Amino acid sequence: MAIARVSHRNSSRIRAIALAAALPACAGGGSSQGAPPVSTSRPPSPSAASSASVDANVNVVHGALAYPASPREELRETIHGVAVDDPYRWLEDAKAPRVKAWMAAQDALARTTLSAIPEKAGLVEKLTRFAYGASEQPPSRHGKRYFTSRRGAKDEKFSYWMREGKTGKEQLVLDPSALSKDGSVSVHAVSISQDGSKFAYGKSENNADDATLYVRDVTSGKDSTIDVIPGARYAYASWTPKGDGFYYVGLPTDPSIPVDLLPGYSEVRYHSLGTDPKADPIVRAHLGDPSRYFDIDLSRDGHFLTLRIERGRSQHDVFVQDMRVNGPHEWKPLVTGVEANFAINVYKDKFYVRTNDGAARYHVYVVDPAKMDRASWKEIVPERKDATLKFIDIVGGRLSMVYSKDALEELELHELDGKLVRKVALPGVGGVAGMFGLPEDDEAYYSFESYSTPPQIFQTSIKVGTSKLYWKREIPVDTSKYEVEARFATSKDGTKVPYFVTRPKDLVKDGKAVTLITGYGGFAISTSPTFNPMRMAFLESGGIMVTTALRGGDEYGKPWHEAGMRGHKQNVFDDFFAVAEDLIATGVTSPPHLGIFGGSNGGLLMGAAITQRPELFGAVVCAVPLLDMIRYTKLGAGKTWIDEYGTADNAADFPALLAYSPYHHVRAGMKYPPLLLASADSDDRVDPFHARKFAAAMQAASNSPVLLRIEKNAGHGGGDMIQKSIEASADNYAFLLSHLK
Repeated sequence: MAIARVSHRNSSRIRAIALAAALPACAGGGSSQGAPPVSTSRPPSPSAASSASVDANVNVVHGALAYPASPREELRETIHGVAVDDPYRWLEDAKAPRVKAWMAAQDALARTTLSAIPEKAGLVEKLTRFAYGASEQPPSRHGKRYFTSRRGAKDEKFSYWMREGKTGKEQLVLDPSALSKDGSVSVHAVSISQDGSKFAYGKSENNADDATLYVRDVTSGKDSTIDVIPGARYAYASWTPKGDGFYYVGLPTDPSIPVDLLPGYSEVRYHSLGTDPKADPIVRAHLGDPSRYFDIDLSRDGHFLTLRIERGRSQHDVFVQDMRVNGPHEWKPLVTGVEANFAINVYKDKFYVRTNDGAARYHVYVVDPAKMDRASWKEIVPERKDATLKFIDIVGGRLSMVYSKDALEELELHELDGKLVRKVALPGVGGVAGMFGLPEDDEAYYSFESYSTPPQIFQTSIKVGTSKLYWKREIPVDTSKYEVEARFATSKDGTKVPYFVTRPKDLVKDGKAVTLITGYGGFAISTSPTFNPMRMAFLESGGIMVTTALRGGDEYGKPWHEAGMRGHKQNVFDDFFAVAEDLIATGVTSPPHLGIFGGSNGGLLMGAAITQRPELFGAVVCAVPLLDMIRYTKLGAGKTWIDEYGTADNAADFPALLAYSPYHHVRAGMKYPPLLLASADSDDRVDPFHARKFAAAMQAASNSPVLLRIEKNAGHGGGDMIQKSIEASADNYAFLLSHLK
């Protein structure tokens, strides 16, 4: 989904949305289960990846599949006194000629095999009908101009539009599809100046994270040739009220800096329009610590510059500068050294702080900048014991608040003193993105969708509360024949885990339903009930979709996240297995008909599922995954996730990482379910070496098909064109359906 705003925004919220949006079409991780009795023992061997040898000179033949040769090389390291084998480390070097040839052969084998699946043609037809279609974002006001983003019924990408006033003629501001002939150039981090005259955006090759920031004059439609900022992976333009410059987080472009250390060199800079970015003054110098990163935001009135120094999702140090002070501006601490999350909204010289410090499920304080000591903070919205506060925004002079209750969302409006104004009536039970609008405007918008309800946008009055439908996604499916069932599974340690089953209303529970479970379970990212037209193709093909809310997310606040991170990561996998077992025990499905799908951190979940509980699942799709947890910090952006996973460099973290690292638990002779690994050639977030090494190990060990599909000209989120999503989803679903029926 494209976001055609945001000058006023909750940065932590935008980061969470961006991360979720970056996952593949069906990503989120899932697992299926097998009929009792089943083994719950953990696989023992830390060096099992080397337990199957391959002749370096011949291809491995599995049935009709002739795998490219993947020579096993003897490489053993002693880490904290433990011998760890890594026979496929040679596959980490993507630039090596033999690795390039190996990748090309693997991808060709995967695509040839997938294209021959009979179910694929019907899936392509369904996906094409469902995925294309008009889509739109609510307008945002910038001065007298109104901006929106939309995708036409046959468009591949969202484009950005401006209207002079509410009734003026629309003008195209930017069409990302026109930036490259093959659609490989992507647009990120759009930010519009308050007066609507300037349009900043990040442009990246192959939908990668690495980007260059550009500034476009809205009236002329031309980009500045001066205001071009490379190293914009983390950049978002936080504009001054006059629109003459912005603050941003920049990276150096020195090629001598190792990629895995590069995040530690991020720094806060100020760019004045029309000046050489090389001379941009540094507002906050880099920390030299790649596990920490900056988030910068200038208040809408320009009075306060807010800096968050983040370490994962568990600690935020917050500093502020009063920009009204004459002379040098000084960073003053608002909060430091506290193991908690802090999100700051500034309005009329007050700080509205959402935090889980002292409230596991979050509460809200108001802080006077003149009295920032903690004792002077005033709690205005106490913690709810039955729901987790996900986001706050200030719209129309009131607090907009999104709560998650058992992974379903609610929207409330409060006065600035915390008093409840109203609960916003939603058209059903599902997910809501919160209010979108300006702090001074009464007009605002909110959205609603569910696993079976296409997105709807409503226009509302903050003061009065009246709402009317602004836009609704049309899709050629009778969604009324499906229903969403909210259920709970009991995990290994007795924890109740919520999950949702989207199924036909007339489902017969005979254990034969083809079922697909997805999951994520990490980084305090909550499961949100969203409508995915791609998944409708799976439902229309006779399948059932199951979405899980595993520990590691933020559904139940800080303890829920902490129970699924670092040394507690196994809880996430156990939660997933419990959902699969519950589906089997209640007659919804059975192991031969149960597939799982997950991407990114959810891809790690898939790797753990297939290596720990292979008997539970009939087929697995594992996308852009982390799978070698001993070396995940060595390439890509891995060091930025140390707070979430720990690191093998730390003797205290190492045992837990090795205990579940999927690559190190592949064992010859095991009966593994069929596996499709989906990778991307330009993924600069999770390095594709994970998928390559795991594919080689599994092809050597498994008696079931193991395919590695590599998306070309694509980053961590895949290609950002509808056609690419259709092609990838058709392959994924065809693979699953062919093995689950």
